[in-house]
Amino acid sequence: MNGAPPRLRSVLVVDDSAFMRKVIVEMIAGSGLFRVAGTARNGLDALRQIHALEPDIVTLDIEMPELDGLQTLGYVMSETPRPVVMLSAAGTAGGTDLTLRALELGAVDFVRKPSGPVSLDLATVRDRLMEALRAASCMNIGGVGVLARPPLATDRAVMLAGGATRAIAIAASTGGPRALAEVVPALPATLDAAVLIVQHMPGGFTRSLAERLDRMSPLTVAEAEHGQLVVHNKVYVAPGGYHMRVAWRGDVPVIALDETPPIWGVRPSADPLFRSVASHFGDAAIGVVLTGMGRDGAEGLRAIRDAGGQAVVQDQMTSTIFGMPQAALATAGADRVVPLREIAPVVAALVAETAARQGTA
Repeated sequence: MNGAPPRLRSVLVVDDSAFMRKVIVEMIAGSGLFRVAGTARNGLDALRQIHALEPDIVTLDIEMPELDGLQTLGYVMSETPRPVVMLSAAGTAGGTDLTLRALELGAVDFVRKPSGPVSLDLATVRDRLMEALRAASCMNIGGVGVLARPPLATDRAVMLAGGATRAIAIAASTGGPRALAEVVPALPATLDAAVLIVQHMPGGFTRSLAERLDRMSPLTVAEAEHGQLVVHNKVYVAPGGYHMRVAWRGDVPVIALDETPPIWGVRPSADPLFRSVASHFGDAAIGVVLTGMGRDGAEGLRAIRDAGGQAVVQDQMTSTIFGMPQAALATAGADRVVPLREIAPVVAALVAETAARQGTA
């Protein structure tokens, strides 16, 4: 006798536009992978529906009247936690900034809305929505704590005139903006290493991500530029749509960006960065793999360990999605497997040990 079919996860669709609610509902209902629990027209209506319907997942518009998406998200994550996927128009710098703030507050992912009733990008939006909902289905909701907002940084590290001799490469995907908002601001101004980050995110968003991290951090954070000198006490975020590597110009390390094909379906990919850091920095390299779907960073982390460098992997309990950390552990192993809050101090301690071994301060 055949067993009962698997239960489809339920989704509450929240948007102040009746047209957009209809479009998103049709995408979800037609997928065969999820079912629509109901709809809500604003944040207050959403909170009532969440308590009444107990949906597994919520799709949440960012800009709404009465109670906006960020206010609604804050209530959901603190009072009735569940995976939330943000729906973002994100056509402006302000919209991009709101989207990043939502990811910091605990939203698992975001999807750009279709641009109109006869939009040519509906298929792309449908695929992206399904990808986000699948990620939401895998979300470790218990690992997403309330993010303590650090004060804006007022002190900046003095960058070294020469190129970096130590480097930290960080990989992050789903749940990464929130994780980075905890890790990067906690790194000390006197870290004495370059920090290079690959966060899976489309173009436009990575610049805003870098700017937000810069405002919160004692280190200088910026979106990386091709040919830029890699120095200590600066954080380089790979631009969306470009792979980032470390290359040599004479005897100093520089940023190299390219548009070669995506790896593991993403560009930027962490593996090229990790391999280049392993090649150029050897046992003075540290690889860090944070929360995310897929296996990007696993092979690169193995290259870092093979070169004598060290590996730090976020633990399962605090990972929004344990896919990337799990793949990294299976492929490369790790020198440290730690909760999110311990990653920055562990990395700083490893850098200090490396500097002492190199005989430099």
